[in-house]
Amino acid sequence: MEFNFVKVEVLLPEEYIEEIRNKLNDIGVLTVGNYDNVVSYSVVKGYWRPLEEATPFNGNKGEISFGTECKMEFKCLLKNIEEVKELIINIHPYEEPVINVIPILS
Repeated sequence: MEFNFVKVEVLLPEEYIEEIRNKLNDIGVLTVGNYDNVVSYSVVKGYWRPLEEATPFNGNKGEISFGTECKMEFKCLLKNIEEVKELIINIHPYEEPVINVIPILS
């Protein structure tokens, strides 16, 4: 089955949403019909433990941390996904950003 669009989910601190949204909109991936800047986000809670090799944005090596972050979601063309991921990685503060790319079948 072929698909043209994907849903992108990014976990990140809330203060980075606006910058990433603006840059994604600048490259035209947040346009849906007659609207641009089409993105949503929700507040989520999560756990993580930085291992010894890590350079954590938040938390301490070897300790389990718990905190609040946001899940930013938007739809884009599959053909743009590599550019989208590169843009997010260049702005995102985490050493290993979580970027989920999910096929949209309809």
